[in-house]
Parts: sequence; structure tokens; C-alpha cells
Amino acid sequence: MIIPVIMAGGVGSRLWPASRETSPKQFLSFSGTHSLFQQSLLRLNGLPDVSPPIVVCNAEHRFLVAEQLRQIGIMESIIILEPAGRNTAPALALAALAARDVDAAASLLVLAADHLITEVAVFQDAILVGRQQAENGALVTFGIVPTRAETGFGYIRRGPDLGACHAVDRFVEKPDRQTAIEYLESGDYYWNSGMFMFTAETWLAELERFEPLILESCQEAWSNAERDLDFKRIPAAAFMQAPAISIDYAVMERTAHAVVVPLDAGWSDLGAWSAVWEQGPFDENNNVGRGDVLFHDACNSFVQAESRLVAVVGMDNAVVVETPDAVLVANKARVQEVKYIVQMLNGQGRSEAVLHRKVFRPWGSYEGLAQGSGFQVKRIVVKPGASLSLQLHHKRAEHWIMVQGTALVTCGEEQFELSENESTYIPIGVKHRLQNLTAVEATLIEIQCGSYLGEDDIVRFEDNYGRVKG
Repeated sequence: MIIPVIMAGGVGSRLWPASRETSPKQFLSFSGTHSLFQQSLLRLNGLPDVSPPIVVCNAEHRFLVAEQLRQIGIMESIIILEPAGRNTAPALALAALAARDVDAAASLLVLAADHLITEVAVFQDAILVGRQQAENGALVTFGIVPTRAETGFGYIRRGPDLGACHAVDRFVEKPDRQTAIEYLESGDYYWNSGMFMFTAETWLAELERFEPLILESCQEAWSNAERDLDFKRIPAAAFMQAPAISIDYAVMERTAHAVVVPLDAGWSDLGAWSAVWEQGPFDENNNVGRGDVLFHDACNSFVQAESRLVAVVGMDNAVVVETPDAVLVANKARVQEVKYIVQMLNGQGRSEAVLHRKVFRPWGSYEGLAQGSGFQVKRIVVKPGASLSLQLHHKRAEHWIMVQGTALVTCGEEQFELSENESTYIPIGVKHRLQNLTAVEATLIEIQCGSYLGEDDIVRFEDNYGRVKG
């Protein structure tokens, strides 16, 4: 059995403004209709004996993960909620403990949720090679056959030939330019992809040997994990005792059983906008345009428009990314520095680092339309059969205008239906709820008025999604 383990943490700050804290790059689509997270699972279709996945993610993203799994037909999975990021080794320890409960001899296929692989058949062939090695006790990593002298990746130097793979000679850190050129010319080095394969038993045994505190802390955390709807919520006290170490540092660089399987399958980690540009498709001037985009006398540029027309004139090697509330303009050679803009936004307490104008919730979504002193206007969409929590606000009143569908409204002691072109008023301090009991989406415009309009002015009394306590 192969158990996919998807590491879905991270915020993808270098792909701001598309990627944000509450909706990071792994849950966005950069090619086709599916997100990177969904693609990481869909490309396993056709492999023999693959079980439902284990996903390790931030608790903030739990409903996003569950919804994206549902969209691709995965109804059975183990979704582990980390209380905080402790790097990849503790996260994988939790996943291995979960997998051991299913089948201790299963081969864990450890994948990042935010990689792009275009040659799926080649990738699957590499997985079958890795599985054979893993079943024989090896700890397998997949080494990307380099296409250029890259200074942004770590490398793996291959050792003795083992047929379709090699023993690992050593892992090396990100090199300088000249060293990267030498690595490329030698043919003995691969990029470190961060993808792995081994059995749960093998990983846990090596972790106990090299980092026993990680294993001990994660065992305690897993044994005290709480079931929360479809999720496994990990207690913070025990988990935070685990050292924050990567898989490489904890085990792979120290084990005597590391094996590297070469992979030449159109891989990209989409680490910055320049990597997105490299995916094309290109026009006659090497530009890539996505959305409503016009180029004039421009070349080698990437432009993405989400909500309006973007026109670019006389620019070379540029990146322009437009969203409804932010626009990024950068030199393509310096897009790694976008993360500093995100740091500045966080330092100023600005919401553009965290939220999009459209925010997804387990019941649907809301989108900010207008905001001013003492008021805010939102478009709220409630999925069929879904319900907002029974709640109240201490500092704002709300006016609801139904523009599509019908919903059941609770306001204090009253319950009534609200249909298209009808409205109602929710006073400050009154318990209220909106329930869509129909088979179609319900859409309303909400006008908030009050002294404070933040999302934290919500007191929940009942909730279908386990959010009463947090």
C-alpha cells in the first residue's frame, strides 16, 4: 500500500498578492482548473494500491483542505491540524504515527502540496522505483535532474549506482553561482525536491535513533489528539516540545540508508513569479498574460489580471500581478524580494498580507464591496444546505438584502424566510442566524453599521463547523 502524505503548510509569501496567509499558493490554481494541492493528489491517479491521503496542515486552512478534497472526490482522508509550524520532521512524525495505525508496512509517499509536475507518467514510474526501495528498508528521496545552474535549491550528490537509482553520497546546501555551474557540468548532482518515500516503520525507527525528542513529543501529541469533525486536532503542549527541524536535517543527511531516485518530469516548486512565468504559454515576445491583459512593445514579462483590464507598454522583464485590492509591479529578476513586501504589510498590521477581498468559509464565502467610516458592505454566498453560526455582535448592526435564492433567518425569537428582493434588519446584540435550506446558492448583500466592524466581533452560540470555541 502507498499512503500519500501531503505537507500543506506554508504561506507562499513570494507569490503575493495572489498567495496570502489565509489562502496560500498551494490552494491556488496556476495552471488548469485545479489547485496545486489538488494536482498533487490527482497525479497519483492510476498508480496501484494507493490509499486515501494523510494531509498535515494549519488549523486555519482545515475547511479549505476538506473542501478541495471533496471537489476531487476524496471523501476519506486523515487531516492532521498542527497547532503551530515546527518544520517538516515533526509534521511527518505525526503523519507516520497516523499511517502506522492504518498499515505500519505501508510506503509513505511524502509530497509538498505546492509543486508542479507536468510529466505525470514519468513521475509515476519514479514512484514505483521508490516504492521498491522503500519496501527494502531504504529512505528514498527524489532528485530533480537539473536543467540550469540554480543557486536557490539544495543539491544531492549521487553515490554508487543501484540500477534505476543511486545511493546518496551527501546532501549539500544552496551553492554559489560558480559551484552550481560545476555541479551541473559534473552530472553527479540533483536538485533536492523535498519529496520522499519510506515505510512508516523505517521513518519512525530512524527518527528514534537520531531525534528521539521529536518522536517522544509527537507520540504524546498523537495519543492525545482530539477528533474535531473530520479533523485530528493536535494538542499544542506536547507538540511544541518537538525541536523544529526539517526532514533532511533530522534524518536524511544522517542515515546510512538514503537512496535518490532521479526525476526528470517537468518539476517546478513555483517558488516565485518568475517560475510561474516559465510555465508559459508565451506570445511572440516571450510574454505570459493571464486574465484580461494587453501588451504593447513589451517582452519577457508576466502579467496576471484578476478583476480588471491590465495594459503593459514598453516594459521588459517585468511582473505585474493585479488582484481586487492590491497590485504588484516588480522586476522579474528580483521577485524573490516580494516576501519583504509581505513583511512590511505584516509589520504595519495590514490585512492585505492575510486576507483576500473574497474570503472562503465552510458555509460559503463573503466578499468586501465597500468600506468607510462606520459602515461596510459585503456580498455573502451561502452554499446549498449550509448555515452560518448562531451569533451576535456587540458593536455592529446588520442589514440583509437577499438578491438570489431563499434563506431561513433567525433574529432573536423570530424565524422567517427571506427571499429575493426582500430585506431584514439585525440589531446590535441580538442573536441571529442565516440558513440555506434549499438546493441552490443563496446570495445576499450585507450592510454593517457600527463603531467596530472587525471579524472578531462575533460571539458564537451554535455552529455546524465546530467554531464555537475557536
